[in-house]
Amino acid sequence: MAGPSHDPSLYRDRDVVAIRRALISVSDKTGLLQLAQALAAQGVEIVSTGGSASLIRDAGIDVVDVASVTGFPESLDGRVKTLHPGVHAGLLADLRLEDHERQLADLHIDPFELVVVNLYPFVETVASGAEGDDVVEQIDIGGPAMVRASAKNFANVAIAVSPESYPALIDALASGGTTLSQRRELAARAFAHTCEYDRAVATWFAEQTLGQAELPQHLTIKAERLATLRYGENSHQRAAIYTRAGAHGIAQATQLQGKGMSYNNYVDADAALRAAFDMVKPAVAIIKHANPCGIAVAAPNALDPIASAHLRAHECDPVSAFGGVIAANRTITLKMAENLRDIFTEVIVAPDFAPEALEVFKLKKNLRVLQLPADWKQEPMDVRLLSGGLLLQDADRFPDDIESVAKDWQLVSGEQPSEDEMTNLIFAWKSCRAVKSNAIVLAKGSATVGIGMGQVNRVDSCRLAVERAGDRAAGSVAASDAFFPFADGPQVLIDAGITAIIQPGGSVRDGEVIEAAREAGVTMFFTGERHFFH
Repeated sequence: MAGPSHDPSLYRDRDVVAIRRALISVSDKTGLLQLAQALAAQGVEIVSTGGSASLIRDAGIDVVDVASVTGFPESLDGRVKTLHPGVHAGLLADLRLEDHERQLADLHIDPFELVVVNLYPFVETVASGAEGDDVVEQIDIGGPAMVRASAKNFANVAIAVSPESYPALIDALASGGTTLSQRRELAARAFAHTCEYDRAVATWFAEQTLGQAELPQHLTIKAERLATLRYGENSHQRAAIYTRAGAHGIAQATQLQGKGMSYNNYVDADAALRAAFDMVKPAVAIIKHANPCGIAVAAPNALDPIASAHLRAHECDPVSAFGGVIAANRTITLKMAENLRDIFTEVIVAPDFAPEALEVFKLKKNLRVLQLPADWKQEPMDVRLLSGGLLLQDADRFPDDIESVAKDWQLVSGEQPSEDEMTNLIFAWKSCRAVKSNAIVLAKGSATVGIGMGQVNRVDSCRLAVERAGDRAAGSVAASDAFFPFADGPQVLIDAGITAIIQPGGSVRDGEVIEAAREAGVTMFFTGERHFFH
């Protein structure tokens, strides 16, 4: 419905508006007392609510409780405080119009010239890991209503939603009032503030539906530009990195040293995290062009587990590891840093770094060192842009109790493996998820020894994995991210000396594949679940 229309000739000019009455209700109380003191010094009447009023009063500054303005007590545990005509008429009255001025006088309501409101910390509450009612209680109702009302009436009211605006307001107090251009700019910030707040609330509610029968009907993704990058995948492409409020991924990592991150650095670092953090034990993944050239967990009883994991990952393909991106799922130690002295590395990302390790890295001034945010975790959903829209899917994750799940895998060939062999098969199965399809991973001792990826047929991926493994293929186990359509792929692996294969199964020729494994005496499991990664 359209709002009321007015004859423009009825409007009176109000460029500079003196501040005589202010309404204050803030969650973030940074700088509040300094502003309140400046208001009091100019004789401004301060109306406030709850904790804001208490803080101002405790500082010896006169304050009027909003309940005395509304004639109605704060109620419902503070849910209802300012939602009252005694407040909103004072916010929305357009005093350029004589009729509005007359109506306020008839209602015995005084207008506000300044409103200082910021909203409940909804985003911070979600980021802290809170759930359910704890999050719902941080959905502000009265605050956004006051902000929007004041911003709409910027011709008469200045609205501040951030402590960053206080210094300019204090200056305006001393110079006689706020200007129209200043109020318009504050209104723009206010609407952006409520827009972002509403987006965060809508996104949280949408995420509550994930995992249910239906994905969200509406999806809003809002991001702010964090930095402009030198270029994109190629030098002729523009690029920037954006960050989402409340997110906790690679975009929120802190760069401790090194050259600026590139577009490809970010892509590879995210892929490396995907691989390293699939593992429960100390693990390292080395990525080149979004594909692993080595993944490993620490050797049993290693004195320095994360350094051990790195050396074992590097041994998979030392040639490709040159100029690679490394992710670790544990703190980087001095030993691991020393192992990297003579290995050219673009980026290393980890939850934390020993101070001694950082001292070593300082000798490699171009090395980009990224520390993950303390609340880093893998996202529950994957989003991919495409022309005209986007794709949304549940993120491909392994269950925390994969060892229990493995008990239900179908043994279709060979004998039940030993505990160590089963651990190796699980490692290979988890590793292949980080490899671009068609993915074949050869592993030995919970470290990759050969990886075949990105081929348009699975048999070529098998040949590539075997070629890269060389003599190490003999005695290793193999994992395939999807079923083998023919027996030729498994035969390449069998001829190379692998002892066991893990794959989803489900091909119309599963019988032929199983028979080839049985004839060779090779153990084969069907998991019933594939892990494509395009």
